[in-house]
Amino acid sequence: MTNKPADAATVILVRPCADCGGSDIECLLVLKSVRDSFVPGYYVFPGGSIEAQDYHSEVDRVARGLDRKRAAEILSDMAQPGKAIGAWVAAFRELFEETGLLPALRADRTPFSVRTASEADRFERYRRALTINEMTFAQILDKEQLLLPLDRLHYFSHWITPEPFSLRYDVRFFLTPAPSGQSVSCDGRELTKHLWIRPSSALREYRAGRIDLVLPQLATLEELAVFQTVEQAVLAAGNRRVPAVLTRIETIDGRDVEVMPDGTSYPVRPPSYP
Repeated sequence: MTNKPADAATVILVRPCADCGGSDIECLLVLKSVRDSFVPGYYVFPGGSIEAQDYHSEVDRVARGLDRKRAAEILSDMAQPGKAIGAWVAAFRELFEETGLLPALRADRTPFSVRTASEADRFERYRRALTINEMTFAQILDKEQLLLPLDRLHYFSHWITPEPFSLRYDVRFFLTPAPSGQSVSCDGRELTKHLWIRPSSALREYRAGRIDLVLPQLATLEELAVFQTVEQAVLAAGNRRVPAVLTRIETIDGRDVEVMPDGTSYPVRPPSYP
């Protein structure tokens, strides 16, 4: 029996490469805990499942730049149109839960950043409350008078975990510039480490066997490697047709490979899926 994939969202954060004189970009990769139930020990982009709170009516108070109707038009292949806006909200929420980064706006439309030590402590408490369901994301934003600029998340790709696996996700990838004035703090539960790394460098590390990547991250890095500026990446993301990519696993010459819809194959490096 085929398991239905859970809807999920992932964030590709990009920023100018600090050591390249502005002539290249780098992106955020986070390391999954070896105890995690999905791709343990692999580098991924931050993200996770879409939850009911992400498309609850309360998010309408804090969402800006994208309404439910437009979200459903963009994600026209989502079975529940009312759930579509939750992909954008989940991307923001999971980013905050997992890394502490929050690309939100203050009430005066200036970018949010942590200004004081007491504010940093307060938002760390919010992260903990969010992960144990003591508060919803919208309640936190309401309390701090923050807004989510949904239109700054650019729909980049759509990946579905192959059918043989018991744990499957239907994942929407979004690209956005990294927020300034904020630093990454991995939650230590799902994520244990992070890297700001040039896409080309990440690919070299993968090919040398020094880091592990699953195919959606690998293919995304190959696409990102052609961009020299954040502006180029954002412009390209805003002009994309986004088909769903459902790969399959085949055994070729005694090795398991993951095969793209166009026939391109990639070797599976265990334990890419538990």
